[in-house]
Amino acid sequence: MHHHAIISNCAATHHNALLFTLSPSIYRNPSSSIIPRHRNKFGYSILNCRGIEISIPKLRGPNNNGFSTKFTSIAAAAAVKDIDIATLGNLCVDIVLNVPQLPPKNLQLRKAYMEHLSKSPPDKLYWEAGGNCNVAIAAARLGLHCISIGHVGDEIYGRFLIDVLSDEGISIVGMNEQSEALNLSSSNNETLLCWVLVDPLQRHGFCSRADFSADPAFNWMSRLPTEVKLAIKKSKILFCNGYDFDELSPSLLESALECAVESGTSIFFDPGPRGKSLIAGRPEEQRAIGKLLRMSEVLLLTSEEAASLTGISDPILAGQELLNNGVCTKWVIVKMGPKGSILITKSSITCAPAFKVNIVDTVGCGDSFVAAVAFGFIHDLPLSYTLTLANAVGAATATGCGAGRNVASLEKVRELLKESNLNEDDKFWDEVLNDNVNSQDVTVLSKMVVNGKSQVNRVSLQKVVSEVLPKLEFAPKMTLAPSNR
Repeated sequence: MHHHAIISNCAATHHNALLFTLSPSIYRNPSSSIIPRHRNKFGYSILNCRGIEISIPKLRGPNNNGFSTKFTSIAAAAAVKDIDIATLGNLCVDIVLNVPQLPPKNLQLRKAYMEHLSKSPPDKLYWEAGGNCNVAIAAARLGLHCISIGHVGDEIYGRFLIDVLSDEGISIVGMNEQSEALNLSSSNNETLLCWVLVDPLQRHGFCSRADFSADPAFNWMSRLPTEVKLAIKKSKILFCNGYDFDELSPSLLESALECAVESGTSIFFDPGPRGKSLIAGRPEEQRAIGKLLRMSEVLLLTSEEAASLTGISDPILAGQELLNNGVCTKWVIVKMGPKGSILITKSSITCAPAFKVNIVDTVGCGDSFVAAVAFGFIHDLPLSYTLTLANAVGAATATGCGAGRNVASLEKVRELLKESNLNEDDKFWDEVLNDNVNSQDVTVLSKMVVNGKSQVNRVSLQKVVSEVLPKLEFAPKMTLAPSNR
């Protein structure tokens, strides 16, 4: 439930008219503060997407996004942004179990199945941090300063989650302040568990209590706590995904979105498999996801998810449709599974083939990919460099089993980059690009660059790797994913 894999099987249906006619409208680690360490500050001024001029750090250059930095700062400057990325919601503990068969599809039978499992909590050996913890851990291992915003309960699972993230240098900013004043049942206030069930054929099934209610798991939250607002304002990026709707109310998500926009925090949004149901869901869900799609600077989707949101099967045309209907959208990134990924802007198309690896488990690959995109976005890397790193981090995660502490280690990412074993398929990319090369600046990552007349700019993988690797030297040394903890 709370996972992103490289490939998602979402059917394509046309919801364009619905989507884009909607009007825009701590649990703190005891040993650290919300902002446990500080970064260098840069005082640039740009316009946010509501046209309000605010002073924020320079996150990317004019060559990539057409932003100018020649604006005048207003007197009331925004908070210093010394957090690189904050993840919103989707904090859960995965319990990974091998089972003889996956749970039944019938909802009541699945619920009974999960309740049976819950009666006998398995050994901690089978516990793992899940959901958006994957993004935060992968980003922290790349050297980004990360926090996780969300709800964890005051029980063994919540304490486990706090300890795991603390070990990775990540603080949790809790959304708990209202729970103490409300008469909540213990089950409504507990940390979310996601049972990750694996059958003998290595197929996955997911069960969580959020699956069995029409309302979000923490629907008692009605407003953003002050500490959460401050954390959003101090972050360069706020990452949201479709699974947030399983936990937080649409109105609360809109409040976080508005806080980010008003403070110049860039929003990354990955609708995931939930996107299709949300745009056909309740009016408040439609409104919230519509705003997220329009107001996010970076959208990340699989090709199937892009088709399901736009009704367009061509991944590049679908990405351009999302760009054209966006207000703040600068990048649309379409993940093409084992083939690679595409980054689409208003003026360019960048394609990067995937790395060849022996795939063990795709759980967490999409989350790891997000973390690397955030790294490239913050460090103003050329677009082809950002995609190359993201493909490498996603592939490194696929070589391990499960997510959480098993997401890509920096050592494995460096190893894949140095090996430079691309899954090049010129025929595939020629078919994807087809007529798009006539009207766009097109760049394709390639192991072999041959000079000659072509409408496609080929970028040498060797050049990209030689320039990306030194940027990873400053990442923390604590990067080896433990095999058993």
